[in-house]
Amino acid sequence: MANAAKTIVATGATSGLGFELVKQLLAQPQPYKFILGARDAPRAQAAYDALQYDGARHSLTVLPLELADLATVKAFARQVLQKLRQDGDDPIDYLLLNAAMARQDDAPGPGPSRWSDSYLVNHLSQHYLTHLLRPKLEASGSRIVVVSSGAIRGVTDTSHLDEDNKRHPTSERSVYSATKFTQLLGAHWWRRALQPTGCTVVAVSPGMIPGTGLPRYVKPGQQGPDPKHPDAKDVPTGARSILAALAVRDGDLPTDPDRLFLTSWGEWWPTDVYGLSLDREVQDKWCPGVEQIEREEGISA
Repeated sequence: MANAAKTIVATGATSGLGFELVKQLLAQPQPYKFILGARDAPRAQAAYDALQYDGARHSLTVLPLELADLATVKAFARQVLQKLRQDGDDPIDYLLLNAAMARQDDAPGPGPSRWSDSYLVNHLSQHYLTHLLRPKLEASGSRIVVVSSGAIRGVTDTSHLDEDNKRHPTSERSVYSATKFTQLLGAHWWRRALQPTGCTVVAVSPGMIPGTGLPRYVKPGQQGPDPKHPDAKDVPTGARSILAALAVRDGDLPTDPDRLFLTSWGEWWPTDVYGLSLDREVQDKWCPGVEQIEREEGISA
């Protein structure tokens, strides 16, 4: 009997690590249904069509999504759920939150948000998307994979997050570290919220991958990832680290539920490495509900 198709809803899967991950999955005998969000949906669809994957085994849909604009996140979630209903009320087997931005000094955007684009992309928009898909995730017993980073170790005092996550940060601390740390707070929050429903949440670091588009906002004089660094990995290797987080069986997850961070070398980080992110009050502060997000970000009901 042929394997049933697994449905993956993903952000950040139209270039770099995300594109490579989907490419690797399209080469597998296991059939997949992909629903991907992209800033330029026609261009992303053309890139996947050029792979000439087996369309009889896999299906792939690209929908518009601009993570710096939370109104498009709401539209994307609505289209995802509509697509699933059209396909026979398919479950969401995996929600992959892979989108990321590394921009140290964001310029003000057209929207009302006081937050940096890096914060919106790396945390708030994907947290909001998870909220909007929550009933379907709970009904599906989904695996939520949050693509994190070792840069979270750059946060040594959570009281600085208010300033570092805003537009025009005045501190010299890394906006990327702050926003990725806040994203990890979200992974813990969702693990607590969804665990009773049978969902699992895994954070994973792909490692140091200089060959992605993440450093595209690095300015002259600023230093991006060094491709000659001894820890540097290529894009296919980084994608396989993310794949490991998708593939790990529930029975192989650590018994300590707070130990949810899978490293790029295939081990589960001990919680003392990211102990600051275990503070539940801090998690709650940075994981607002739908009504608060929509009110503060000016999204119509």
